[in-house]
Amino acid sequence: MKTNFKFLAVIAFIGFTLHSCSSDETLDLNAPIISGFEYGKGSEHTTDQVAYKGSDIHLEAEINAEAIVSSITLSIHAHDLVLGEDEVQWEFEQVFTDTKYLVINPTFHEHIDVPSNIPAGEYHVELTVTDELGNSTEVDGHIQILEPITLSEVSIDETVARGSDFHAEFLIDAVNGIHSVSVDAHAHGLIVADGEVEWDFEQEFLEKYHEETSIEFHEHIDVPATAPVGEYHIIFTVEDEDGNTKEYETHIDVTA
Repeated sequence: MKTNFKFLAVIAFIGFTLHSCSSDETLDLNAPIISGFEYGKGSEHTTDQVAYKGSDIHLEAEINAEAIVSSITLSIHAHDLVLGEDEVQWEFEQVFTDTKYLVINPTFHEHIDVPSNIPAGEYHVELTVTDELGNSTEVDGHIQILEPITLSEVSIDETVARGSDFHAEFLIDAVNGIHSVSVDAHAHGLIVADGEVEWDFEQEFLEKYHEETSIEFHEHIDVPATAPVGEYHIIFTVEDEDGNTKEYETHIDVTA
């Protein structure tokens, strides 16, 4: 009887020891390690840490986790960017608990849409991985959100004599390719005298500019001899192949 008791005691001790070791090993598991964190323009899976308004950001990272991952949190935000007309502040945060991530050693891979009505500038990116034991690791970096269309070196006549033409030129850079360039010239409240005809000009330019990504817009626009004298509002609109638009507004005085 004593022999059996001693035998059971030994077995119990061994079992307790193994359980203690197992518990200690579980508690000693390291926090996840995040490596190869990359992000950039989604359509090309670039790693140059640049993306465009109205497009998306590709993000990817390798996660080495000794314990099963319980969540992955992605945060994107900016600090002190000046809002332009019709722009809104953008703060993105999402917790990913997809089945594909709730494993040991997952690969994080997502595409995040970038709104078209946010300010361009530098945004802070944070990726946090938490495992089932509560251990967490964070990596961060910065990404430049750029305008998909930029206009530069603008040169447009400020005055034009009716019956002649005015000159307009500027550089266009459109990462998605140009769809069209439109010009709209109109006036408000000008008195139309005898022999004059109200002048509203609208034209879409395609031939030289369609699908170009970097080109100089250079046109001469005729002003009818019958156009009323006065100030005209001019809007140049560049539309890219993804439907994004960029406007440039100015005024020109039509003289006799």
